[in-house]
Amino acid sequence: MDLIETADRLAIADVLARYCRGIDRCDAAELADVFTPDAQLDYGDGTRPIAETISGLMQGLGAMRLTQHAISNTICRIHGSRAKAETYCIATHILPGENGDEIELVVGGRYLDRLVKQDGIWRIAERLYVMDWNRSAPATMQTAGGLFDGLQRRGARRSDDPSTAWWEAGIG
Repeated sequence: MDLIETADRLAIADVLARYCRGIDRCDAAELADVFTPDAQLDYGDGTRPIAETISGLMQGLGAMRLTQHAISNTICRIHGSRAKAETYCIATHILPGENGDEIELVVGGRYLDRLVKQDGIWRIAERLYVMDWNRSAPATMQTAGGLFDGLQRRGARRSDDPSTAWWEAGIG
């Protein structure tokens, strides 16, 4: 593996991680930035253009209190400015239930992505989602009592998340 391929693999890994951040923070602009403008996505219910997909994702995810997408096991094949990647994902979703209760839905699956490098930047041009398994149960998350009383910084959607101000503060 040469330095160019190593750099390409790192850039592709970054695109995949930024997708997860965009989904979990409900950040439509970040999501749009990881896809080509003409990207086609199929999460298992038919192929749709990126603009339609993002608006649908924001609506659906906005109804959830939180999500967390954890990716791993990426197999990547690169040929010049084109690549394919298969990436495993386990995603936790906290959904509203009945009577104020919450439901924890955990889904395991894989992203099958076709990526392109344009002007030195890798983006996803096509995504197929494969669901391998799922589990649903009443949520058991605790936010109070014991050691949780001291943990007051909580993940949130959009700019309410603590990472927004953290990133805006810059590196220096």
